[in-house]
Amino acid sequence: MVIKSILLISLYIVPITLVITGVASTTFQLFGCYLLSAFGMAGVGMGVMHDAIHGSYSKSKRVNTWIGYTLDMVGASSMVWHLQHNVLHHSYTNIDEHDDDINAPFFLRFSPNAEKNELHKYQHLYAWFFYSLSTLSWVTAKDFIRFTRYYNKGLVKGGESAYRKGIVKLIFLKLVYFAVVLGLPIIFSPFSAGMIILGFVMMHCVTGFIITMVFQIAHIVEVVDFPMADTDGVVEGERILHQLATTCNFAPSSKVLFWFVGGLNYQVEHHLFPDICHVHYREIAPIVKATAEEFNVPYYSKPHFLMAVLDHFKMLYVLGNSPKMEPVKA
Repeated sequence: MVIKSILLISLYIVPITLVITGVASTTFQLFGCYLLSAFGMAGVGMGVMHDAIHGSYSKSKRVNTWIGYTLDMVGASSMVWHLQHNVLHHSYTNIDEHDDDINAPFFLRFSPNAEKNELHKYQHLYAWFFYSLSTLSWVTAKDFIRFTRYYNKGLVKGGESAYRKGIVKLIFLKLVYFAVVLGLPIIFSPFSAGMIILGFVMMHCVTGFIITMVFQIAHIVEVVDFPMADTDGVVEGERILHQLATTCNFAPSSKVLFWFVGGLNYQVEHHLFPDICHVHYREIAPIVKATAEEFNVPYYSKPHFLMAVLDHFKMLYVLGNSPKMEPVKA
C-alpha cells in the first residue's frame, strides 16, 4: 500500500509540477501531463483514499485520517465522501432514495424503483458524457450540495455549528485546490489561461469517466437486485445477503486492473469486508465464492471488464424503457 500510494500520488503530482515549472513547454507535453495526472487522480481515488476512509489502509486511525486527505488533495471532500460512501452507499446499497450512488439527476435513472421520464429512454447513449463530467461537478458544486442535504437528513454530527464549520472547511480546501492546480499553472507556466483550463477540464473528464465506470459496473448491471422498502420503510432480508444480491465483481483475473482500481473489481468482497485492506481481496475471494455456492446464495462476477461495461449500458437501456416499480404493502 505504501509503494502504491507513493507511485499513484506521484503520478498525480509530478505532471502538474512539470506544468507549473514550465518543464512541460509544448502543447503536446501540456496535455500529456494532464492525461497522466488524470490516471494518477483516479488511482489515488480508488486505490489510496478509498481504503483510508474505510479505515482499512492502516491499523492506525491517525494514518487513515491523513491518507484520507488525499481525496481533498485531488479536489473532493473526504468529509462528504465518508457520509456518501461509507454511511449511505454501504448501508443502503441499491436502495432508491437512500443509496446516494444511485440517486441520479433527472436525466439519469439508475434504479427500476426511481421515477421515469422521456429522457431516460436515451440515457444509454448519453450517460458516458455525464460520467465524464462527474468529478468536475464533484470538485465544484456537488460536495456543497450533498453536505447540505446530509445535514438536513441529520447525518452531520454536531448540529448547525458542525455544519457551518464543515462549509468553511469545504470552501478553504476547494480554494487551496484550485489555487494550486489552476492558479499556479496559469501564473507560472508558459501557456495561456485558456490552455490551462482546457487541460484541467480534460484531466477531470478522463478521471470522471474512469472512476464512474468502475463504480457503476459493480452495481448497475442486469444480474443484481434493487431492493425496495415496503410502505413502512422496511427492506426485507439480512445485510450479508443484501450485499451479495446487489453487487457484482468484474475482471477478477486481471492483476493490473486489480492494482490500479484498488481491488474494486472485487466489489463483493469489498462490500462484505470494507474494513479489510483491498490487497487481501484476491486471497479471500475463493473462500467467499465457495461459501456462497455452499449456501446457494448469489455471487455475481463478470469475467471481463468490457463485458461488465457493455452489461452496464444494456442495463441503462432497460432502466430507460421500463416502468417504475411500486412498493408492496407492509
